[in-house]
Amino acid sequence: MFLTVNMRDKRPIYKQIVGGIKDMILSGELKSDEQIPSVRQLATDMNINPNTIAKAYAELERAGVVYSAMGRGYFVSPDLTGARAEEKEEIKRALLHCVKNAERCGVEKACITEMALSAIDEAYKEKNERNGENDKNR
Repeated sequence: MFLTVNMRDKRPIYKQIVGGIKDMILSGELKSDEQIPSVRQLATDMNINPNTIAKAYAELERAGVVYSAMGRGYFVSPDLTGARAEEKEEIKRALLHCVKNAERCGVEKACITEMALSAIDEAYKEKNERNGENDKNR
């Protein structure tokens, strides 16, 4: 599992870890019921205090993204409904923020719609290209 933190990021390190693991799960990089590294292992790999990793894992467990099995470690939850709903709400907030900024700058509604559709097309084009590259590498 490859996870990084940015020391210049204003978010706490544990929040960056939570976000990184969520991204890996929601993108399919980590699969349902797959074990994630132990607190100790991830702390060693990332050179981060184990308490920080434990705090991130506790938040992921509270959110239903991972579950713990006594003596075995942490695993990706098979039901990510809550995590996906939370991500959708975050996306909605980010889009609202962008639209409000565009409106403040005098951008017309039709232009905002056009920009949004263009961004969607670009994102899906990149995704399809990545998936094509992944298929070639298999």
